[in-house]
Amino acid sequence: MAGTLYLVPTPIGNLSDLSQRVIDTLAKVDFIAAEDTRVSIKILNHLGLKKKLVSYYRHNVESSSIAIVQRLLGGENCALVTDAGTPAISDPGEQLVQLCAEEGIDVVALPGPCALITGLAVSGLPTGRFTFEGFLAMNKKNRKTHLQSLVGEERTMIFYEAPHKLLATLEDLNEVFGGERRIALCRELTKLHEEVRRTTLVEAIACYRENPPKGEFVLVVEGVQPQVAEKITLEEGVKLVTELRERDGLSLKDAAKRIAAETGLPKNELYQNSL
Repeated sequence: MAGTLYLVPTPIGNLSDLSQRVIDTLAKVDFIAAEDTRVSIKILNHLGLKKKLVSYYRHNVESSSIAIVQRLLGGENCALVTDAGTPAISDPGEQLVQLCAEEGIDVVALPGPCALITGLAVSGLPTGRFTFEGFLAMNKKNRKTHLQSLVGEERTMIFYEAPHKLLATLEDLNEVFGGERRIALCRELTKLHEEVRRTTLVEAIACYRENPPKGEFVLVVEGVQPQVAEKITLEEGVKLVTELRERDGLSLKDAAKRIAAETGLPKNELYQNSL
């Protein structure tokens, strides 16, 4: 009989967030698949546990997944852990879960710490509908393409970002969404220097130009406000395109695309009539 894969969430900063169920699960499994065994050993030492560890991270997904699945099919139980947070969320554990599903192996997810949910909950922005976008691409062109696809997104958007990329990401968000868009910048969640800054994109840029960011960030960005297209004429839409270009320095194409998403007016007609 096949074993079970347990998705075990680990603290995103505060070791007190380890639940009793997490501790019990780590104690009973046959082995642990860890994103970074050095990090996982610290948690195990904190709990006074000794377990066999295997490495499972994005550069060895294929080979390690096969080995883990074979052990599971042989009847062993495995706990999958990341450095912080819930496995399989913005994490290569997603692929291991898919493979287990294909093989008919039971997968049990334990509830626990998750940075995106923690950030959303304290953001002060709408939580009823949201979209998680993870880390944006390093390449500026790819990053911009990703953001352009979200121009008309009405749901609250959540991104992860590292401190050294934060300012560039904020500038791209500002260019695509406009400086008045609300954002909550959640830094070092659950840690000693936790901070939540609720502001606008333009104000966030000014802040972090003066104060170099430190720590990991969850960015919670307000979605576009829905508008009724029937209330806005094409002529008014063209005027909005012109105002947007003058205010934010966008190209005609990008300005027409954003106004089309916000108003429901045809992008091509906005573009042609703005020429």
